[in-house]
Amino acid sequence: MTQRLVDKKILVTGASSGLGYAMADALLGEGARVAISARPGPRLEQVVNRWNGEGKQAIALPMDVRSEESVTEARDWIAHHWGGLDLVVNNAGIGMRSVNPDFLSSPKPYFEVATNKFRDLIDTNLTGYFIVSRIFVSLFLAANKGRFVNITMNHETMVRKGFVPYGPSRAGAEALSAIMTEDLRDLGITVNQLLPGGATDTGMIPESVPQSVRQKLLSPTVMAEPIIFLASDAAQGITGERIVAADWLSWKRQHGF
Repeated sequence: MTQRLVDKKILVTGASSGLGYAMADALLGEGARVAISARPGPRLEQVVNRWNGEGKQAIALPMDVRSEESVTEARDWIAHHWGGLDLVVNNAGIGMRSVNPDFLSSPKPYFEVATNKFRDLIDTNLTGYFIVSRIFVSLFLAANKGRFVNITMNHETMVRKGFVPYGPSRAGAEALSAIMTEDLRDLGITVNQLLPGGATDTGMIPESVPQSVRQKLLSPTVMAEPIIFLASDAAQGITGERIVAADWLSWKRQHGF
């Protein structure tokens, strides 16, 4: 079978686990060269070594999306070693477990959320998207082309009881994505949003969740076909879309693919 993404150069943030891992795995499987971005640590090296052992083109790119210095170093590495980039997937984030480990069974009102916990999550999930997009866009501007895909979530979850600050972080990322779309529309750079379409079986779900509930969660692999499409030549010129992975086949039919 012909691989669909040969010669594509892609960065996926938060790619050592969860949705990021599933998307990176799908992109690598189609022949793309993928920079696997995550905070430094053994897990990042392990997943990259596993992919490389399978003959895939993965490189470890340690990066803290909250740090302009760290993101700039990563951008400069890409520019020097790859000479450019085709796609940035903004995915790195932390979930409600970092604020309230029992957020599903015992949600807390916003006024019980510690300010430092609020800031830490917003710095990662929203400011991180901004920093990565602001710094890496220079590669796209130099080439007069490029693509961003920003990972988000259901609108219902954004306003769900007990979901401060995770809900506001993803709502902010959606607003950021919409503005990025318009700011970049006339510059040859596209911006699209992608979300699973429901709770997914990742590390953001508490380990205490019963198996009867866990088996109903979406697999992270639901993101595979949509992200492959958004990285492919078939998605040329598509911008401003909000694609629900669980409804992927319906989206394709509606858009004539």
